[in-house]
Amino acid sequence: MLDFLFVSCCRFRPWLVAAGAVVWFGTFPLVSAAADEPLFQRVDQLIEAQAGGPLAARCDDAEFVRRVYLDFIGRIPTADEVRGFLADTAADKRERLIDRLLADERYVDRLTDLFDVMLLERRGKHDEWIKFLRNSFAENKPWDQMAREILSPDAENEQSRGAAYFYVVRLERYGQNPSDMPGLVRDVGRMFLGVDVQCAQCHDHLFVDQYKQVDYQGLFAFVGNTFIRQDKQFPAIGENPLTQKVSFTSVFDGIEMTTAPRLPGGAEFELPEIAKGEEYIEPPDRKAKTPGVLKFSPIRTLGESLPTGQNPAFARNIVNRLWWMMMGRGLVDPLDLHHADNPPSHPELLDLLANEMVAHEFDIKWLLGQLARTETYQRSSVLPEGADADTPLASYRVAIERPLSPEQLLLSLRIATGQSLSDEKAMSAARDRFEKAFANPPKEPEISVNPTVKAALFLSNDDLVLSWFQKSDGALAERVAKLEEPAAAVEEIYLSVLSRLPNDEERAAAVVYLNEASADREQALRNLAWALAASTEFFVNH
Repeated sequence: MLDFLFVSCCRFRPWLVAAGAVVWFGTFPLVSAAADEPLFQRVDQLIEAQAGGPLAARCDDAEFVRRVYLDFIGRIPTADEVRGFLADTAADKRERLIDRLLADERYVDRLTDLFDVMLLERRGKHDEWIKFLRNSFAENKPWDQMAREILSPDAENEQSRGAAYFYVVRLERYGQNPSDMPGLVRDVGRMFLGVDVQCAQCHDHLFVDQYKQVDYQGLFAFVGNTFIRQDKQFPAIGENPLTQKVSFTSVFDGIEMTTAPRLPGGAEFELPEIAKGEEYIEPPDRKAKTPGVLKFSPIRTLGESLPTGQNPAFARNIVNRLWWMMMGRGLVDPLDLHHADNPPSHPELLDLLANEMVAHEFDIKWLLGQLARTETYQRSSVLPEGADADTPLASYRVAIERPLSPEQLLLSLRIATGQSLSDEKAMSAARDRFEKAFANPPKEPEISVNPTVKAALFLSNDDLVLSWFQKSDGALAERVAKLEEPAAAVEEIYLSVLSRLPNDEERAAAVVYLNEASADREQALRNLAWALAASTEFFVNH
């Protein structure tokens, strides 16, 4: 067992010192005994305890089925799937649907897309990286193991070697530009600890007292000697020896300092004394271009020390990101700015989720299943009676509407218009178009979506998308053309596109429109379907 030393300072929470690492600790012990109540009930209790106003009602079945399909398999349900769920009278139908979708193979695709965008921020694509993510989620691999394989990749492990692409895509050089080492250092902190030390490279952070220059340089000491291997046909990295501490100077005071590898806020790891020329267990082979095997590997030390249950910052970061995925906003917002002056909206809840994540061995699927069962997740996106339009998002009193990702939009539009998802060539071409139209620029976190004119015009002008609204085998346009009753056609379009039945006013207005356009009924039906697909309601997850 590790011996722990707790120390405190006047401005920050207690800190935990363990085996050379110090991490921001909270008010809860990191691993606690299991409570009698399931986690989802305890989550709701903590949210409701500080709601500060009226709570929205539970969402109806149509809103729930659309939401959970989008979150767990990345697309809206088909009209038949909506009908089946609405017709089910069982009291536990929501719980059963949650479990069924989590067991669906398309859950693997959804999590692969989500973590690919989150960890790479659309810097590039590689089959080996996608294989690593897909295999990991198919196995329900614990997050600490996934993170360890990313931070300390093993080129000899065929199943996980693609994890090295996290490093490789950031070490690649473009033209005469050097490798983006500051970006790599920053992203290790952001993605795995929720700490953005970018502005602490040359001096202590100007606006975040807790982020010091030594935090950036300590992470740099872990990864600063990495390089892309040239002896492999797949993503792989090597390391040059780290034989002395990293030297750095603040641009403000000019005082020279040094640090060995260290996690933000932590103590240095001791550099072993190794005689010059004896750094390798297996020396590099210049002819074969193999990098050799180091006696002391900083990235191996990083992989062993950062993603552990003894590191509260690691646990808090992943549960905060999964909470954002399900609820539309992180308990800590922005996601990568965990520090004392930006506290979580619900500190006890963040501690609870982190504790339970560790106790359940970083099981992502388990946590998502618990969050989906909460009343917080199942709340309506309609403001409760008595609430005003500026109800704080951080109160979670009402479900937060959030834009769909390009991947969700593509799959959902294909489902809405009755197109096949199994044509890989067609899907690949469409995916490129949707990414260009709707994705954020590379290296930009895709936490929110920046509206653009290009995106606004996409559905009106893209010939491929417009073709999906035409008649073809199994397409929505063909199905509704066969329905003689206007009301039936309107219902089918609403169920297919918006995953709900029209209300009386919508139904009446749509029927009037179809009757007035009876001279070209099929075009009118396509126009109605397109109008709903181009609406704000379709583009957000309620």
